[in-house]
Amino acid sequence: MIVRTLEDAEQSGRRVVSPDGHWESTRLLLKNDNMGFSFHITTIYANTETHIWYQNHLESVYCISGEGEVETLADGRVHSIKPGIIYILDKNDEHLLRAHSELKLACVFNPALSGQEVHDKNGVYPLLQDS
Repeated sequence: MIVRTLEDAEQSGRRVVSPDGHWESTRLLLKNDNMGFSFHITTIYANTETHIWYQNHLESVYCISGEGEVETLADGRVHSIKPGIIYILDKNDEHLLRAHSELKLACVFNPALSGQEVHDKNGVYPLLQDS
């Protein structure tokens, strides 16, 4: 059994801050935990827009708090994000994530992240080996 607290993880190397200052992510479950997926609590800072295109991962995102929107670039559709909404990027959807207020999100990635990934210039997380 694996037991971790968010508070402990935030004080460790499991907390990653984006280079652009738009978000931070505490990675509670990672590839080396051998569960086949990773689980993160991510904060998207208010009044930011982040281009994301997970070409190597599928992601499910559940909104815990805050308000924003996600726009899929292939079709220009905009979906509201608020507490209780889940959006699932089941087709490696290229999208823009906009936070109107600070968003707190629970995120699941498949395949699992290794831990230190940040978006590259195309909004992609690379496939990394265990950290």
